[in-house]
Amino acid sequence: MDQAHGGEYRDLVVFLAAAGVVVPLFNRLKISPVLGFLAAGVLLGPDGLGRFAQPDGWLAWLTIGDQAQIRQLSELGVAFLLFMIGLELSWERLKAMRRLVFGLGMLQVAVCAVAIAIVFMALGQPLAGAAVLGMGLALSSTAVVMPVLAAQGRVNSETGRATFAVLLAQDVAVAPILITVTVLTTLAQSGSVIEPAELGRALFTLAPAAGGLFLMVLLGRLVLRPMFRSVARAQHRGEGRELFVAASLLVVVVAGLGAQAVGLSMSLGALVAGVLLAETEFRREVEVAIDPFKGLLLGVFFIGVGIGLDLDAVAADPATVLGLAGGLILLKALIIYLLARAWGLAGRSAIETALVLGPAGEFAFVILSTGLVEGLATPELTRKAMLAATLSMFAVPLLAVLARFLTRRVTPTVDAEIKALAPDAAALSEEAVLIVGFGRVGRLVGELLAEHGQRFIALDADPASVRAGRAEGFEVYYGDAARPEMLDACGLGSARALIVTMDSPTKVDEVVRAARALRPELILIARARDDRHAARLYALGVTDAVPETTEASLQLAENTLVDLGVPMGLVLASIHERRDGFRKVFQAAAPDGRGARPTRAFRTARSASGPRPTPTKST
Repeated sequence: MDQAHGGEYRDLVVFLAAAGVVVPLFNRLKISPVLGFLAAGVLLGPDGLGRFAQPDGWLAWLTIGDQAQIRQLSELGVAFLLFMIGLELSWERLKAMRRLVFGLGMLQVAVCAVAIAIVFMALGQPLAGAAVLGMGLALSSTAVVMPVLAAQGRVNSETGRATFAVLLAQDVAVAPILITVTVLTTLAQSGSVIEPAELGRALFTLAPAAGGLFLMVLLGRLVLRPMFRSVARAQHRGEGRELFVAASLLVVVVAGLGAQAVGLSMSLGALVAGVLLAETEFRREVEVAIDPFKGLLLGVFFIGVGIGLDLDAVAADPATVLGLAGGLILLKALIIYLLARAWGLAGRSAIETALVLGPAGEFAFVILSTGLVEGLATPELTRKAMLAATLSMFAVPLLAVLARFLTRRVTPTVDAEIKALAPDAAALSEEAVLIVGFGRVGRLVGELLAEHGQRFIALDADPASVRAGRAEGFEVYYGDAARPEMLDACGLGSARALIVTMDSPTKVDEVVRAARALRPELILIARARDDRHAARLYALGVTDAVPETTEASLQLAENTLVDLGVPMGLVLASIHERRDGFRKVFQAAAPDGRGARPTRAFRTARSASGPRPTPTKST
């Protein structure tokens, strides 16, 4: 294919097609887009459509041929990922999660790395190669695990917080691991035996790299804030948002090239730049500016990983590859489960955390590729380990579903202090409002009830929320409100009303069903995700459903009208009238149980809510 006719852009066109077609399709199916990129890499690579493509045939335009170019862009993608991770590693965040991050997380990295290295040493690998394999495979995939948990609504649960803490610890550990690989490389090149004395001398050879890293930190503290202040002033004067995007890209590339110049990886330099920018007031703006580039370049990285999945190699020795993948997941899951239980996590949370963190992660390919290039690891076994790591990443969504299935049979356990809490029988005889979910929304509802002299009892399945609420003097208890016996134990029989404030639509539905079965006449108000969820809740029998999207729109409209000078009385009347109209639409859509798409019914909501008020022109 002649480059003069655009052949040099073929791989770019194929990648953009994958990003624009394959990934949205996976999103529609509620599957992680990372898995979409991985699947696209397998499909578009030499073991997919490439098997049937002729050099001058049309099918060649549907395959990626220049893998070297993809690898170069992949390196940028990893650098952007580490830069974004660095932006999240502020001191305040690490301090708030220090027990899980520096306790459970760091111990998981160390124990899993040692255990995996011991297994590979038993398989005949030298110490250096086993260490590289252990450190690489001990890490999990932030880019796959967190979207999967988000799709299940588990990010804010005990499982979500513990998983994120471990992943954060793994992200922090990437830099020491990369330095350790550099040390092992220095020892291997000098022909030294890895002994404590030699290790000290190898560390001394890293002095130029350490000096370069210190210089990067110093320059970053001196230069970054003034540079972004200048860019912010220019943007404020209307000179273009692209200046901020350009400055962010410049920081990532220069930091990465600077790290490479002193003998470190580009990824490590980007991580340092992100950590430095996290301390500035421009952190959030940088995140927004850089996010589209990070997503696309990470897509290149995962497509490269998918291309690297050699199906012929898997078919040639499926027992070894599949055995490595299954053994890796089982070994890591067992270790993480035991550590999570030792750190006080509930049984179901420990199971979920262990299973989603069992597979390998994206940094396994970075670390194992480095070890392979430097000759630290045996090529044949390392390639099989990388194949196993790829297959294990594909298993993350399936493992998340398996975890939810298994935990349904596990009785939730919490620490003795929370477990011992139970509502007082005498207190339950008094009529009160029962709030299910005592996060930010539930707490605000409770505070307003208390302000108006209304007694309430709160129920939450998160021990941390229970402990925080009780520390402030609120009557909060631990338990799963989807269980009828728990609702009954919290006084549903005498409750004046039930308010469900949880952010998971599935859990809200479960609580509404259980409560309605016990008290058909009870006032039941539930938080809804959107209009379709509100219609479904009305079908389940709620008194009122409050959809977040609709209420946010009404609040924006109210503030806008008031700021434009429309009299407050007219605005409030209009807002209440429109809210009643939406309620009628939701209720009308409810009887069939599916909702007949309330979003379409919004077009007729005006007639249901009566005539619209005539706008008042401000003078």
